[in-house]
Amino acid sequence: MKIGYARVSTQDQNLDLQVNALIEAGCHVVHKEKITGAHADRPELQKMLEFMRPGDEIVVWKLDRLGRSLSHLIELVNLFSERGVTFTSLQDKIDTSTPSGKLIFHIFCSLAEFERAQIRERTMAGLAAAKLKGKTGGKPAGLSEEAKQKARVVESLYRDGYGVKQIGQQLNIARTTVYKYLQERGVNLH
Repeated sequence: MKIGYARVSTQDQNLDLQVNALIEAGCHVVHKEKITGAHADRPELQKMLEFMRPGDEIVVWKLDRLGRSLSHLIELVNLFSERGVTFTSLQDKIDTSTPSGKLIFHIFCSLAEFERAQIRERTMAGLAAAKLKGKTGGKPAGLSEEAKQKARVVESLYRDGYGVKQIGQQLNIARTTVYKYLQERGVNLH
């Protein structure tokens, strides 16, 4: 039996395009997930995994509709294989029921892994080069000159008897920012 799986990429996305393509491809059942891929808990995916039987074929419109990540996708396709279920991605032209489809899927996964390794390697080289130049990443420590000036005003108002809430309203800044500025200026709030 052909079993389809469709999933939205955003909450407002419509599943019609995917569902129509899956039905046209001969799917008898289509599991429709209205949860974005970032969520680990996808009830329709779980139902599909429980529903599938050896000899079935899982069909998706596109690879990224099935897995949250490349590793999750590989894990699912391997699970299908272990259970005697084939996998087809319509847009990516992958069909694991054929030797060439299996090969294409594994090449695709290898290329994606290679790309991730290349990105990681370039990032590390860039960080090492920056470190040699004395540069480090991240947000600069401390306050900017403008913030230091505002912190002095906050301290002055606080010492003149204004409350934190009043200072925040007067300078149009959040109370947490007032506290941060007072702490930066070394004012004891107790």
